[in-house]
Amino acid sequence: MRTPTLALTIGILALPTPIRGQVAASGRDLKSAEVVLARQSMNLDRTTATLAHVHVALAAAQVQQAAIQSRLQSQLAPRQVQTLRLRSQAMPRARVALERVGLLVGPLAPMRIATAPPVAWAIQDPADSLYRAARHALNRNDYWRSVELFRSVRDRYPKSAYAPDAYYWESYGLYRRGSADALRMALEALAAQERLFPNAGTRESGDARSLGTRIRSELARAGDARAAQAIAYEAQRAALPPVPPGPPRPATAGPPSPAVTPVPRPSYSGVVVRANQRRDECRDQEDDIQAVALNALLQMDEERALPILKKVLDRRDEGSVCLRRRAIFIIGQNEGPGTEAILLGVARSDPDTEVRGQAVFWLSQVDSPNAVQALDSILFNSKDPELQEKALFALSQHESAEARRGLRRYADRSDVSAEMREKSLFWLGQSDDPEDAAFLRSMYGRVQDPETKQKILFAVSQSDSKEVGPFLTAIVRNTGEPLEVRKQALFWLGQRDETSGAELASVYGTFSDVEIKEHVIFVLAQREDKASMDKLIDIAKREPNQELRKKAIFWLTQTDDPRVVDILAELLEKP
Repeated sequence: MRTPTLALTIGILALPTPIRGQVAASGRDLKSAEVVLARQSMNLDRTTATLAHVHVALAAAQVQQAAIQSRLQSQLAPRQVQTLRLRSQAMPRARVALERVGLLVGPLAPMRIATAPPVAWAIQDPADSLYRAARHALNRNDYWRSVELFRSVRDRYPKSAYAPDAYYWESYGLYRRGSADALRMALEALAAQERLFPNAGTRESGDARSLGTRIRSELARAGDARAAQAIAYEAQRAALPPVPPGPPRPATAGPPSPAVTPVPRPSYSGVVVRANQRRDECRDQEDDIQAVALNALLQMDEERALPILKKVLDRRDEGSVCLRRRAIFIIGQNEGPGTEAILLGVARSDPDTEVRGQAVFWLSQVDSPNAVQALDSILFNSKDPELQEKALFALSQHESAEARRGLRRYADRSDVSAEMREKSLFWLGQSDDPEDAAFLRSMYGRVQDPETKQKILFAVSQSDSKEVGPFLTAIVRNTGEPLEVRKQALFWLGQRDETSGAELASVYGTFSDVEIKEHVIFVLAQREDKASMDKLIDIAKREPNQELRKKAIFWLTQTDDPRVVDILAELLEKP
């Protein structure tokens, strides 16, 4: 009588070759789907926490978008290009902070681009192994290596399924390098993609166009006149109002009338709000003289501009709300000595929630003890949950010891909402500070809630510290921990490049629980090292539990290991 394991093996080998190929392909599709689902689950915490913080920076980004469009509404003169370059020097840290929550600091939408290549999907493709190596290099931030490999994909295998989007990922790697030469090479790669593969996935999704806009924005900030003119053109196009469709006209025998070119008009977002206006109507009053005057401050020197902006921010009449929002954005671009005091005053006293929120955001870019102290005070003492959330994000952008201590103190409190505690854990996990990593590990032992434990595990797993591996392994082996927590620890352990297949293989035999053994098999199957494959083979041959053996056999058939066919044949030969 055949065992279920042998029946599965015979069933696979007994199929005709074409059908067996279809089964294998279906299995690979199933594997890909399971991997995608696992990774979606893996990223859920990061995505949830990140999206929760997007609105912290959104108002500032939208105001900046309108400001840049206004400045670039006509052709940029050399002096204006130089002004743009000088102003951009105050923005790097703000730009990094915005990008960490998925926002592009630039004039155009969409503000997101693809930053991680998809998992390899064409196993039989001749460029598959090269693509995998390129993807691995990019995910490890080895940008030059990834550029070389993606370039090899499209040059050596122009008919490969990976070739169309290889141009995009080559360009993205060059963009992350950041030098002027690399940025120009990145634009050339995108131009080649548009010419050769206009229907590439990254073009149809809009990612390629958005990446091109980012690259030109960087070049414009460095004083590249051609890039600045391209940005100006795109900004003018974005500012054009939509043209409503007209009624149908009867056909005529004569030639068609020439199209009328629409005339772009300026757009100003900082205008007066009347007593009966809603806040979102700020951008509709384009001709208000006060908006024009405030917009002109962008071109003025700091010594003259700051006192006027301060007067605007001191106003408390209802009609000044939109002006104050624009003013706080302009103040935020300035790194002069008066900026900190103005931002602190607005964050503490402005009656408008959005104005206060923008001031709190820009305090994240002010590197001073006073700013950290103010953010800490808002986080711990404010009664406004939205403002607290913005203060939490702003504090996370500071690298000072006092800021990090404030975050840790807040995360350690049990009297705050679960949502805010989760966000504080998330931002601690993004830190490179070893004290933050040590705090998270010690905090794990002090909490009892399984969900909080899982959030801490995710945060801990983001660190490159050498203590993380042993920490996760200890949790995996601890039978006193909840099963789901152990499975989470095992998953994150398997995702670390520092974890060897031999380490994962060694923990399999320590478990008696079938469910966690099955999880170990899945984690082993996601890896490509020899030790992981050896363990899967061992399980397929010797594991007493038939269901676990079937799982191992299934995952082995999805790999490229040349030993798999021999193993299946060997299983069939057993009586």
